[in-house]
Amino acid sequence: GKRYIASVRKISSILGISVDHGYGHSEADVLHQSLLEGNIATEVCLTVLDTLSLFTLAFKNQLIVDNGHNPLMKKVFDVHLCCLRKNQSETSLKHVFTALRSFIYRFPSTFYEGRADMCAALCYEILKCCNSKLGSIRNDASHLLYFLMRHNFDYTKRRSFVRTHLQVIISVSQLIADVVGIGGTRFQQSLSIINNCANDDKIVKHTAFPSEVKDLTKRIRTVLMATAQMKEHENDPEMLVDLQYSLAKSYASTPELRKTWLDSMAKIHVKNGDLSEAAMCYVHVAALVAEYLKRKGMFNQGCRAFKVITPNIDEEASMIEDVGMQDVHFNEDVLMELLEQCADGLWKAERYETIADIYKLIIPIYEQHRDFQKLAHVYEILHRAYSKITEVMHTGKRLLGTYFRVAFFGQGFFEDEDGKEYVYKEPKLTPLSEISQRLEKLYSDKFGPENVKMIQDSSKVNPKDLDTKYAYIQVTHVTPYHEEKDLQDRRTEFERNHNIQRFVFEMPFTVSGKKQGGVEEQCKRRTILTTMHYFPYVKKRIPVMYQRHLDLNPIEVAIDEMSRKVAELKQLCSCNDVDMIKLQLKLQGSVSVQVNAGPLTYARVFLDDANVKKYPDNKVKQLKEVFRQFVDACGQGLSINDRLIKDDQLEYQEEMKANYREMARELSEIMHEQISPFEDGMKINVIPNSMHIFNAISGTPSSTTVHGMSNSSSVA
Repeated sequence: GKRYIASVRKISSILGISVDHGYGHSEADVLHQSLLEGNIATEVCLTVLDTLSLFTLAFKNQLIVDNGHNPLMKKVFDVHLCCLRKNQSETSLKHVFTALRSFIYRFPSTFYEGRADMCAALCYEILKCCNSKLGSIRNDASHLLYFLMRHNFDYTKRRSFVRTHLQVIISVSQLIADVVGIGGTRFQQSLSIINNCANDDKIVKHTAFPSEVKDLTKRIRTVLMATAQMKEHENDPEMLVDLQYSLAKSYASTPELRKTWLDSMAKIHVKNGDLSEAAMCYVHVAALVAEYLKRKGMFNQGCRAFKVITPNIDEEASMIEDVGMQDVHFNEDVLMELLEQCADGLWKAERYETIADIYKLIIPIYEQHRDFQKLAHVYEILHRAYSKITEVMHTGKRLLGTYFRVAFFGQGFFEDEDGKEYVYKEPKLTPLSEISQRLEKLYSDKFGPENVKMIQDSSKVNPKDLDTKYAYIQVTHVTPYHEEKDLQDRRTEFERNHNIQRFVFEMPFTVSGKKQGGVEEQCKRRTILTTMHYFPYVKKRIPVMYQRHLDLNPIEVAIDEMSRKVAELKQLCSCNDVDMIKLQLKLQGSVSVQVNAGPLTYARVFLDDANVKKYPDNKVKQLKEVFRQFVDACGQGLSINDRLIKDDQLEYQEEMKANYREMARELSEIMHEQISPFEDGMKINVIPNSMHIFNAISGTPSSTTVHGMSNSSSVA
């Protein structure tokens, strides 16, 4: 009572009205005063509505200019909407609903033709009233919304009510975030009233209208169900985006709605720092609009123009042309804004190489418009982008993400997710421990810490061996997988980490059953995963579509390990700006006495005379060739390091060179051929006398080539 009295006095002072005269503090006085104030408010509302009615009759011709899309109509409509938005009495709102019904009837083109902003605003406010605590307000709001749909249907000569249909769905999607409790019992009752109105309307009983209304309410309920799930998973960013993606996917025939959910996904990604995924959402939205404009004959290329950025863009080509596309108002200006948004998003995601592909779509339009100022700005951005590419290629400091295979087990906890495998993309250089701890905490909060167990082993899991009382999560680090023929096209580090679909991880094993064994018995299983989509995508986790396993026997393991060492050394040596620390660590791990037992052990086990006959000739030849490449790569690395080091590291460098020559000498003996070290751009002959004698006996000449000159030796 006291708060009400204070508010009444405040309002009265603003209006210049005195309400203190004869005003008491008893309960009866308060009720009497509230009744007076309520009656005054109702009278004011009715007066406003009467004035609006007279005004719309007197100035109808001015109001219908440009199909009702003019400033005067906007002001009149805003006053109507204000009456609906304000907290009015039950009596006032009944008259507001009646006035709006009359207004819609008088000016149908304002709501059903041209821009949809007024229809959208009206649907939003009516739907809010459909969630009112008062049953009479819900009833009147439901009947007004039905009238809006039915009148739209009649206005199109009973073909469809696509404008209202679309705006109702969009408004429901917006209300999800704005109104607490939307989708509860009250709102469901309002949907039932609308359905009943359609079923009981005898005039349209034999038309498609009742079934279309039923379809609309069904779609609203689908959105509301998904919303309930979103609320349940609001702390699970991957699941939340998955749910929003499923909604976006369901609206292939309504581009504006698909755009709404893709925009929502982008906001979540930005909030979580997943900038590549946010950029992909922007690219998909732009491609969606481009595809729509192409089908309307307003843009030549459509979504295919974006395929060079991401192969996933084919999703937008599946746009269904039905009634949902009739009420879309995308144009070239909208597309240009979205393309600029794409370029900005890709820049923030550090995917500079793709920015040029976006501007290839923008530049022709600016050229056509003779907009030289914007063209100058575009070329300035492109200059900066190419400079950034050069910079990150030299420094090697750009990290485009780390990948993990995540598998879930436990029907009682994960339900539909049970047994599913995903590849997760994590930002920058995320360690295995970090994502494992994040997922463990996330699902411990959901299911209870006593019910969640992390599987530390990366080997294949048999669900029958697991205890059904627990939720199991298995996390494995994986890396992008490329075959040799793919690497010919993917030359740069960016190309090998963009638009990737296959990933690999390896597990050691032995025939005897142990995981680890000697070099001669060590095998490994390589698992190659293929995801349903390419990374980066609009989601940061993608389901695994299928996987294949490749078992490597011991000599194949040796070939694989040595090939990897060669590739790593060559990559370091080929950089324009060589990372000296990384190079020295790699060289130390290859030629130092303490550790070069690794490479030499492979040679002794698989290439020594006593063992070489145990293995296939083609594998032996392959391993020998890898060792030749390994010696050359180490020599090149030492030559580069020689040019980079300072005086204080000369002794360290000479020690590595000595170890390198010793390694080459021992390999020469094992392989019975000259393995010449490569130093300072020259191959040095280090073949011992025993090798010369062997060559003389076998009749094989020993020769090396230094800068194109032949140098032969023989023993008489």
